[in-house]
Amino acid sequence: MTAEKNSGIRSSAVETDLLSTRNARELLGRTLRNESVVNLGLASNLLLALIKLSAGIFGHSKALLADGINSISDVVYFLVVRILVKLSAQPADEEHPYGHHQFESIAALVVGSFVITTALAIFWDSINSAFDMFAKTAVIQPVRFFTLWAALATIIIKIILMMHARAVSRSTGSIAVAALASDHRNDIFASLGAGIGIIFGLLGYTILDPIAGAMVAAIVAKTGIGILRESANELMDTIPSSQIDNCVRSVLSSVPEILSVESVHAHRFGPYIMANITIGINGQLTVSDGNKLAHYAESLLYSKIEMLRRVYIHYHPPSKNK
Repeated sequence: MTAEKNSGIRSSAVETDLLSTRNARELLGRTLRNESVVNLGLASNLLLALIKLSAGIFGHSKALLADGINSISDVVYFLVVRILVKLSAQPADEEHPYGHHQFESIAALVVGSFVITTALAIFWDSINSAFDMFAKTAVIQPVRFFTLWAALATIIIKIILMMHARAVSRSTGSIAVAALASDHRNDIFASLGAGIGIIFGLLGYTILDPIAGAMVAAIVAKTGIGILRESANELMDTIPSSQIDNCVRSVLSSVPEILSVESVHAHRFGPYIMANITIGINGQLTVSDGNKLAHYAESLLYSKIEMLRRVYIHYHPPSKNK
């Protein structure tokens, strides 16, 4: 037997908002917080790109110039992410009854792809620069001191942006914003590597400038792969972590009439969760009592688990092998 309930869902032949988020205040607030991260990052990356490119060219720092190119790519994909985050806030419709939240996973895929592409470009440019220096075919010009200030300013700004993005991603559950936080962290490493290369360049060890750039590129690529893996798992409907399973079992264990929790299958739709749960109850209960118990369990889960939007509970007498 199965009971299902979700307060606020309109009863009709075709339900067009299965997660009941169309009129949720938190959805509007969540969208505004996510967009604030994207807009702040976009403006900051544009400003930093101009600063680093100018300082890298006039200050003769290959590492800072590469970091500036990285910021240019950030501006491009932040524009793409801005569009996708906006699309993810669209209300549910008949073709998308669970909403459009998966656009956030697509946005994360875009971020991961750009991060890896940028890492490869920085790595290739750094290796070429190092080879030219070894072959003595490159014109080596002294690095100017102001390039170090540009790198340090970037690190400070990116730390602030990363902390802000992480805080918002934790409160909204947005995988796209989490990916942007990871990208800000990458930029910290990139600027740190550029700063180290600049310091050695100022000391006369110019060969270490492109080598530092190559090492940073490897770190950036690793993070990009992690972003791609996480966003792909979201799109492939990978079962959420055991934390959700444990949380559901913990909540239901407080109901003495529920004799066992036999299975918990949870699915994510953007930040929201839908769960299919099988419980064991006394086989002597009437269907009406079973429905009341299932509805009570659902209400309890909604009140205890944030972002849980849809619950289907199947109940029957406990299995003999349990």
